[in-house]
Amino acid sequence: MGAVPSANQLKPGLKQRHLTMLSLGGVIGAGLFVGSSAIISQAGPLAFVTYGLTGLIVLLVMRMLGEMAAAKPCSGSFTDYARMAWGEWAGFSTGWLYWYFWVIVVGFEAVVGGQMINKWIPSIPVWVIALALMIVMTAVNLLSVGAFGEAEYWFAGIKVVAIIAFITVATLFVLGLWPGASVDFSNFTEHGGLLPSGLATLFVGVVVVIFSMTGVEVVTIAAAESAEPARAIRKAVNSVVFRILAFFVTSTFLIVVIVPWDSIVPGESPFVAALDRIGIPGAADLLNLVILVAVLSVLNSGLYTSSRLLFVMGGRGDAPAWMTTTNKRGVPVKGILSCTVVGYGCVVLAALFPDTVFLFLINASGAVFLFVYLMICISELRLRRRWEREEPTVLQFRMWLYPVLPILVTVAIVAVLVSMGLRDANRIELVQGIAVWVALTVIYLIRKKTRKPGMRSESLPDTEAGAGMPVQTLNS
Repeated sequence: MGAVPSANQLKPGLKQRHLTMLSLGGVIGAGLFVGSSAIISQAGPLAFVTYGLTGLIVLLVMRMLGEMAAAKPCSGSFTDYARMAWGEWAGFSTGWLYWYFWVIVVGFEAVVGGQMINKWIPSIPVWVIALALMIVMTAVNLLSVGAFGEAEYWFAGIKVVAIIAFITVATLFVLGLWPGASVDFSNFTEHGGLLPSGLATLFVGVVVVIFSMTGVEVVTIAAAESAEPARAIRKAVNSVVFRILAFFVTSTFLIVVIVPWDSIVPGESPFVAALDRIGIPGAADLLNLVILVAVLSVLNSGLYTSSRLLFVMGGRGDAPAWMTTTNKRGVPVKGILSCTVVGYGCVVLAALFPDTVFLFLINASGAVFLFVYLMICISELRLRRRWEREEPTVLQFRMWLYPVLPILVTVAIVAVLVSMGLRDANRIELVQGIAVWVALTVIYLIRKKTRKPGMRSESLPDTEAGAGMPVQTLNS
C-alpha cells in the first residue's frame, strides 16, 4: 500500500474564536444544566467545592496537554504524544479509546435531542427526530471545517450567554438587588449544615463531575486546523479553563444559596428550580431550549473529533488508510460518514433496547475518559524530561512545578478510578472500561503479529505535524 497522496490534507479553516468556543462547547452541556442536580443532592451546600476540585484536575491536565501541543502541534494531539512517549500500543489504544467514547456520545446525544423535541412535537417518533439531527449535523461537518467551526461558535455562544445571564440574575437576587429579594444565606447553613452527608461526599462526587467537564481537550485536536497551532493552543488553554471553572463553581454556589439543597431532585435541572424561586416566567421552557442547543453542540463536536481521530489513525496505520481521504475542502468525508454509521447504530440500539444494550455502551464509555486523562499525564511526565534534555527550546508553554504537579494529578486520577471500583454505583463503568481497553490491546497484539512482512506502521516522528500536514501510512 503506497503513501497517501499529499493532497489528503486537513485545511487551516478554524479561527481563534472558533477554537475558544469549541472548547467551551464541548464542556458546557447537560452535565452542568441537569447533571449538577445529582451532585448537589449528594454533597449538599458545598457541592461547588466538588466542582472546584474537579475543575482543578481538569485545568492541570489541560496545562500538561497544552505544554505538549504547543511544543509539537499534531492533528492527533494526545494520541500522538502517547505514541511519542510510550510507543505504538499507547498511540493505538488511546486513539481508539477516545474515538469509542465520542462515537457513543454522538449516538447518545442524537437520542437525547430526539427525546427533547418529541416532548414538544409528540406526533413525531423519537427515532425519526434523532435520525434527522444526525443527518443535519453530518451535513454541517461535511461542508467544511469552517462551517463546523461557525456552527459550534454559535451553539457555544448561546450556552455561554445563557450561563452568564443566569449568574447575573442569580447574583442580583442573592445580594438583594432583585425586586422582592433580600440578602439571605440561610439555605447555605440550614437543612443539615454545610456537610450533611459527611466530608467524603465532596471527593466522591469528583467521579461524576469529571465526566461533565469532558470535551475541553478537543481544542488541541482542532488547533491543528488553525493557521497558528501553537499560539491558538496557548490562548485557548489559558483562557477557557478558567472560564469553565468560573461557570461551574459560581453557578453551583448561587443555586445552593437560592434553593435548599435537599429540595433539588436528581435528574431535574437545579437551574430551573433557582429561576422559579427568583420568579422568572417560562424558566423551564427557556432552559430546555438551551439544553437542546447544548445537545446539538456536543453532537457537532463529537462528529468532528471522532472523524479527525480516524484521519490521524489512518495516517499512522492504526485505522484503514482510506480514512485519510479528504475532499478539495480538506474534509475527511469517509471518516465523518464512518462515525455517523456508529451513531445511526446507537440510535437503533436505543430504540430497540433502551435499558440494556445502549445502557451497556454508555456505562462502558464512562471510565474510558479517565484512562485518556491518565495517558496524557504519564506522557507529559516522560516527554517533558526528554525534551528538556534534547531540545529545550520547544518548551515555550511549560507545566507548572514539574514534576511535582504532574505526579500529584496522576495520583488523583488513579484515586478517582480506585474510588469508582469501590462504589457499587460506578464499579460497572470501571470494569467495562477496563474490558474495552483490554479488547483494544488484544486487537493491537493480533494486528501486530499478523501484519504481512514488508508492511509496518510508520512511527510518528518527534517533530511538528501542524495544519495541512501530509499524513503517513503503511509502506510496502
